[in-house]
Amino acid sequence: MTFNPNNCRNESEVETKLIVSYLLPKLGYTPDNWHQEIAFGNIRLDFLSFATQVLPIVIDAESPMSVIIEAKHPKENLDRHIRKLKRYLTSLNIRYGLITNAKEIRIYERVADDIQLIFKCAGQDIETKINEIYALVGRDSLKIVKNQDNLEIEDSKINLVTPELVSEVPVQPNNPAPAEPEPSQISEPEQIPDFLPDNTEIKPEIKLDIVFPAPTQNTMKIIAVYHNKGGVGKTTTVVNLAAALSKKGNRVLVIDLDSQANTTFATGLVKFEDEEQDDLKQSNILHILQSEDFYSISEVARKSNFCTPEIDVIPSHIELMQYETELNSLDYSRMILIQKLAEVQEKYDIVLIDTPPSLNFYARVALIAADYLIIPSDLKPFANQGLINVKDFIKKVNGFKKQIGKNPLEVLGVLACKISTNGKFVQYSLPKRRATIPKRYGIEIMESVIYERDDLAKCAEQTQMVGDMEIADPISVLDFKPDSLAAQEFEVLAMEVLEKIGEK
Repeated sequence: MTFNPNNCRNESEVETKLIVSYLLPKLGYTPDNWHQEIAFGNIRLDFLSFATQVLPIVIDAESPMSVIIEAKHPKENLDRHIRKLKRYLTSLNIRYGLITNAKEIRIYERVADDIQLIFKCAGQDIETKINEIYALVGRDSLKIVKNQDNLEIEDSKINLVTPELVSEVPVQPNNPAPAEPEPSQISEPEQIPDFLPDNTEIKPEIKLDIVFPAPTQNTMKIIAVYHNKGGVGKTTTVVNLAAALSKKGNRVLVIDLDSQANTTFATGLVKFEDEEQDDLKQSNILHILQSEDFYSISEVARKSNFCTPEIDVIPSHIELMQYETELNSLDYSRMILIQKLAEVQEKYDIVLIDTPPSLNFYARVALIAADYLIIPSDLKPFANQGLINVKDFIKKVNGFKKQIGKNPLEVLGVLACKISTNGKFVQYSLPKRRATIPKRYGIEIMESVIYERDDLAKCAEQTQMVGDMEIADPISVLDFKPDSLAAQEFEVLAMEVLEKIGEK
């Protein structure tokens, strides 16, 4: 079987076409000795492969015979992920890590508390280099390894926590070995067949020989998307990032805190033609902020089929603007969103808040509730000048957050958005504008770039006929044209965001 890196257009295809279909079989691994999407506490691995698998399975400092394989989007720079790979290898006491974006393959080896690059090749050269890769991390090559004391270990017992239960198990590599398990706790090795077809997915029923702690509380991450300059792509970023995160298996809630209700429109919740048919007026974000005891998130949130899988959306309404002074005068008003989001922290993984382009009460409520902040910007002069106001606003918000015992906002960076695709601009002007942000304003610029593309406009303009009425029926660009450049840009953005908030 041959491999062509050009056939991998996204991270999923890197996983299926390179790792599962080509690399793992070439390295001698069968479905019974590699596991996909496996987690240890807050560490989530794409693939974990074993040289020798004897049940029960545990990873500790005495069992280095395994290799982590991480897949990245073809547009991703692997250098950005090396620090995280180092954390994986050193935290889990795993000897080798292979990381690839299909365009490039690298192998790192753990040496004490650091890692060293020991192999590198282009994706197009993998067939000519496969023997070198096999010599390092092939299954047979790992069956005899040397531990840190230079003692040979052959066919040692390796213990792995099963993917079904692993999220409940903390990583404690330095703990003493657990007590000998009862025979009834161990699945017999012969329950796993010696040979399985390549397309068979195996999920062994492994009884663990450790005592599980109580499940940890879900850590819902709240991200505000804010800039006090309008027209910089804020709503486009929120809704399509929500779709990209949802497609990666996250349970997503979007909150529209802008009285213009652009996100409410963009997620397809406005299914009426005039104000007499308005079904949002009696239940929207305003009601959540007005009442301590009523209108919970779960009651007001609406399912949106703007993307697949669906997301939940708290709609906004134009009436929001006339209640700002009243809400600002209430003692509890700035805290109410924090309180109500806490009630649904087990229901959602990520909350995205769209904000008004101003320094008003609603923007303040959003930033107070948020853990993280993305600042979309077209990098033009007025947007750049606005960053001074944004920094000052963040400082004031963090002062209030400190008073209430909440961690300060973590700024994920300025996101270059609505950027021209003109070749000369991209080659010469864009790098200069990007460099200006950290240099002049002291704010990190995100790696991702969202360009101004026709597909983004067209997917937002979709309509449907309901009887004689034509109503808006927008969909995400990832559902409208999943193979488009615009869709890929939001996939890359989602991966960057997940990495920055510790979810990937």
